[in-house]
Amino acid sequence: MLDPQDYVGVTFWIISAAMVAATYFFTVERDRAVGKWKTSLTVAAMVTGIAAIHYFYMRGVWIETNASPTVFRYVDWLLTVPLQIVEFYLILAAIAVVRAALFWKLMIGSLVMLIFGYLGEVGAMDYWIAFIIGMAGWLYIIYEIFIGEASQISASQGTAASQAAFNALRIIVTVGWAIYPIGYVLGAGAEGAAGLNIVYNLADFVNKIAFGVVIWAAATSSSESA
Repeated sequence: MLDPQDYVGVTFWIISAAMVAATYFFTVERDRAVGKWKTSLTVAAMVTGIAAIHYFYMRGVWIETNASPTVFRYVDWLLTVPLQIVEFYLILAAIAVVRAALFWKLMIGSLVMLIFGYLGEVGAMDYWIAFIIGMAGWLYIIYEIFIGEASQISASQGTAASQAAFNALRIIVTVGWAIYPIGYVLGAGAEGAAGLNIVYNLADFVNKIAFGVVIWAAATSSSESA
């Protein structure tokens, strides 16, 4: 049973419910979108739906063991973070012919970030070396969406709706995803499990749901102006 005084467990509960609600919302609102925006909303619903499933399991692990559900956490991220990268590609592909190489560059950056984060957290390699390599993957994604090819396509060929979505998503990837390294650093101590999981839960709440809301806002505004 969930102890009301277990604040980490309560955050798992809240976010489980929030992910389910967001999945339902994005699925229902898909009917308001037109064209390729429907696919973007489907992906947004997939992100929160997958996260909801994993949060139910992670909540159980925490309540029963008071240990970080690291494997469940990274399995969730290995599924949902690439889907969020797909969202960038879908936004650009809806307005221009986009090279597949761009998608793979963003995907590889996200996988480097996740794989080395996992290796550091489970002790398979030095904690801080893994942290630095994972950060390099994240910084490459930031470079690509602010300065690189992705940014250039959005600026030169984007519609008002697609540019608004792209700009908001890259702010989330920059500011919102910065919460994850904070959790990683907090987890370095022997007693860091509680702080790490609260920060990770907060980050997922912001990044997965807000990410989808940005897509929803662009999709519905584009549909209304069509």
